[in-house]
Amino acid sequence: MIRPFAGLLASLALAACSAAEDTPAPTALPVQAVTIAARSVPNVIELPGRVEAFKTAEVRARVTGIVQARSFREGSDVAAGQPLFRIDPREMQASYSQTEAALRQARATATNARAVVRRYEPLVGENAISRQEYDAALASARAADANVAQLQQQLRAASLQLGYTTVRAPIAGRAGRAEVTEGALVSQGEGTLLTRIEQISRVYVSFAQSASEVMALRRAVAAGTIKMADGGGMPVSLTFSDGTDYPGTGTIDFQGLSVDAQTGTVGLRAIFDNPQRLLLPGEFVRARIVAGNRAEGIAVPQRAVSMSADSASVFVIAKDGTAQIRPVELGAMVDGFWIVESGLSVGDVVITSNLQKLRPGAPVKRLGKQPKAKSATSGKAS
Repeated sequence: MIRPFAGLLASLALAACSAAEDTPAPTALPVQAVTIAARSVPNVIELPGRVEAFKTAEVRARVTGIVQARSFREGSDVAAGQPLFRIDPREMQASYSQTEAALRQARATATNARAVVRRYEPLVGENAISRQEYDAALASARAADANVAQLQQQLRAASLQLGYTTVRAPIAGRAGRAEVTEGALVSQGEGTLLTRIEQISRVYVSFAQSASEVMALRRAVAAGTIKMADGGGMPVSLTFSDGTDYPGTGTIDFQGLSVDAQTGTVGLRAIFDNPQRLLLPGEFVRARIVAGNRAEGIAVPQRAVSMSADSASVFVIAKDGTAQIRPVELGAMVDGFWIVESGLSVGDVVITSNLQKLRPGAPVKRLGKQPKAKSATSGKAS
């Protein structure tokens, strides 16, 4: 009984070995690939930012009174000095007229006082009047002149107050919504807000960068790993919240010299031309700041990167000729190339085609002689 059973087992093992030997090896998948080489790549910093008007003026009441009329269309462009509101001028007109009349009276009094002095001058020399009388007349004339000067200043002040009843635009720009209507009482003491004017043909974009990143950038520049452009300029591009790019490019015009104690960030500001007024004050955008170039950077074509919800990866050709997944940390995309922060090294061979058919460990065959991966600033790989 034992011998026949042993013979059966030996026959089964032999058959299994024969079947394994007859199974063909998997066919290598033909792929295109690029060899990673260090190149100069842009050092791109991405930060959220908020658009601010180039200039903003709050138009406030400088006299107390009733608003009689609004002289502009809300949301329209206004010129500097253009009338915007008219406040009832009758009270200021009455004050001006009263001061003007008092000034005329004071001038007449001063003229008479000077005439008395002129009459007394020869008489005091002849001892026809006392020196004390002459001095009193001279003091009266000087007091009258001082009163005239004081009333002249009061008249100027009354003229200013009267002029403030016509509220004019302090700067040219786009007028906002009127904050008061005809018939409203406005106050000089409270400085009642009437409207706002914003200049948006040029705009600022303000954003904040962590202090640690600022220090890291300074160290990299000092070490020579990042080279700044001549003049130290840093161009900035913007992306709207819907993913579209703003057509213009701005430059950094302000860098904070202190760290915010609450947020641990350093303030930055860029300036942009905005002729079509696509950028609106208060709007949030995504800023891409090109802070020099990395001398030994790495970039891969966009088509070589597989993206997931929270990670990115590429396929590389291992030394044994199989495809292997390599997780990577990506920076910005420039000219169709992803800048790789970490995960790849110089000399790695990154697969750029047939990614849907690839599986980890599958054998691959590189087609032809592939060029090395060029950086975004050096052109695209063929």
